[in-house]
Amino acid sequence: MSWNPTDPDAVAPNAIEALIIPRARDLGGFEVRRALPAPKRQMVGPFIFFDQMGPAEFLTGQGIDVRPHPHIGLATVTYLYRGEFQHRDSLGSNQVILPGAVNWMVAGRGVTHSERTSAATRLGPHDVFGIQTWVALPASAEETAPSFAHHPREALPVLEAEGARLRVILGNAYGARAPAQVHSETFYVDAALDPGARLALPDDHEDRGIYVVEGEITVAGDVFEAGRMLVFRPGDRIAVGAGPAGARLLLLGGATMDGPRYIWWNFVASSQEKIEAAKEAWRREDRARFELPPDDRAEFTPAP
Repeated sequence: MSWNPTDPDAVAPNAIEALIIPRARDLGGFEVRRALPAPKRQMVGPFIFFDQMGPAEFLTGQGIDVRPHPHIGLATVTYLYRGEFQHRDSLGSNQVILPGAVNWMVAGRGVTHSERTSAATRLGPHDVFGIQTWVALPASAEETAPSFAHHPREALPVLEAEGARLRVILGNAYGARAPAQVHSETFYVDAALDPGARLALPDDHEDRGIYVVEGEITVAGDVFEAGRMLVFRPGDRIAVGAGPAGARLLLLGGATMDGPRYIWWNFVASSQEKIEAAKEAWRREDRARFELPPDDRAEFTPAP
């Protein structure tokens, strides 16, 4: 597949189906910017939730504490540029994630997990910057058994050409495939572009989007700065150009999901009945369905 099939300014303006400006929330000195779901778009391919975490700086002793909470009907992927998180879940997983690595947790019929700054990192000042996403599961996989996989930075495919360096986080793109086992056609790519470099989006996926993490890009004669998500019309050949300071992007998408999804709190499902059943189970503290992480049971997040 060609990296640069067209000039970015030659892309038709109406090829951009939606421009999403994330909603910012301050979680006590820690900013989160949510791009998905959005009024203009619930999903891009299977991606149904997309949060930028930080950048945020913490003093000695401080950190992030996301208490144990439940999920159904989705898979979570955590990808960091700076900092670290300690993931614990009801399967017994206990894994610190570092920049460039992937934590991939499939909730299936039900799982709980927590994410906290580790005790070692709290010993000094530190920062964190990364992206957390949810990938909706197809209806055929919603009741699958939960699972967790960690893939270190060096296990992810890396491609380099013409001023672009790509790391394939999930799925397949540009002839490379990431190690995580996905349940539907997916691509998720970390792209670093030199100043003025051009990059073509994969043309073998139906739904395609770009999130500008840092820098800026040009598409169809328009400039898009950091903190913008662009969703493109299916079938068009798309190329982007990096601005004078370069750009850091996330490319995402895949096959259109097999129908809309219901979302409530941390639950995603193809039916409202599945949401209601999970909601009731968590509220009555049904540990047969939603066990807490074995080494993080002192507290949990109540249902809203």
